Amino acid sequence: MTSLLAAVLEAWHELRVHKVRVLLSLIGVAASVAALTGVLGVGDVVREGMRDQAERSGGRGATLSVTFYSEAGQVPASQSDLVMKKLTERYKLDKVSRISHGNVGVQFPRGVQSISTTVVDPAYATILRTSVTQGRWFTDDDERRLAPAIILNETAWAQLGSPSLSRSPGIRLHQNGEHSAVIVGVSRSMWPEEPPAAYLLNGAGERLGAGGGSTEYRVWVDPAQADQLRQSLEAEITAQLPGIMAGVSRMDYLAFGDPLAMVQWMVAGVAGMILLLGALGMLTVSLVTVKYRVREIGIRRSFGATSGRIFVGVMMESLVATTVAGMVGVMLAVVVVKNPWVESQLAPGLDAYPPFPLGAALIGMGAAVLVGALAGAIPALIAIRVKVIDAIRF
Repeated sequence: MTSLLAAVLEAWHELRVHKVRVLLSLIGVAASVAALTGVLGVGDVVREGMRDQAERSGGRGATLSVTFYSEAGQVPASQSDLVMKKLTERYKLDKVSRISHGNVGVQFPRGVQSISTTVVDPAYATILRTSVTQGRWFTDDDERRLAPAIILNETAWAQLGSPSLSRSPGIRLHQNGEHSAVIVGVSRSMWPEEPPAAYLLNGAGERLGAGGGSTEYRVWVDPAQADQLRQSLEAEITAQLPGIMAGVSRMDYLAFGDPLAMVQWMVAGVAGMILLLGALGMLTVSLVTVKYRVREIGIRRSFGATSGRIFVGVMMESLVATTVAGMVGVMLAVVVVKNPWVESQLAPGLDAYPPFPLGAALIGMGAAVLVGALAGAIPALIAIRVKVIDAIRF
């Protein structure tokens, strides 16, 4: 322990003596570590953004889509609901949502406007990762409201004057007559210029006649059981409803493997190249430095310094320097990647950005130590071959 501490102190002293040379070499190392750590951090944010978009459109892994169809035309929702209720109880499926699409007339300050409406169950938000920026999502109690609960997107909410949801603002709906509804939440618009849209619960949608389109069921299940459950549901529905066919398929982004794995491989390749360039740069500087320290090393030899002491001294200089540079580089990467503006550009619209990955920081520090070891080992091997006569000839 004492020998190691002495070697570290000696290395620190040498770094102070050669501070200009060290500073120039460490700038490159710190930049390489910052780039390496930053690339890994950026890759994590981008991957989370891609996963968020994929789950909003197709559902979390694994999400099954169940549709009913027959030669006679559309299957009544009451008939398909009865079958899905039995299957939900049999297979203990707790995340199921019936989904249909239609239009509802909404009274805006400038007049009545027909807006796109998605009619869902409360589990829809969990299955398709839908969140609200104001208020709340639907609950089971909302089905029993006399005035239907409605969730508007940010565009529709802004056109209404952004009323405070704490006062349960009302809204007039024009669909098979005039009805009063209560705004309980505001969903995030998928893109800045998204037209006004709304969500209604299935019970309210049936009373208003808002979900007149095709009916689909989304079921969130365990990915390990998705394939077997898909086949079972299809067979059960066909058996219970003669003459009606069922389409059961996976809709989530993991249906054919993880497409985001390619992003990880690309990030790993870029990080590896950055690490290689940093190591080569540090190694070059270290080799040049040893060449100009022949006289110093020879004099230390003349005073009895052993080969082991020379090796550890040169090695520790590189390790201590790159460790400090690695810390600076990691902190710089964290500051840049966690900047709110940078995050918004990497994954626009993400509700909650992930924390800076600890693995990326550890890899950055590990890379700094590895570069220091590689850049110090070869010069150290050259240094232990220096003899006293070499110092006299230098």
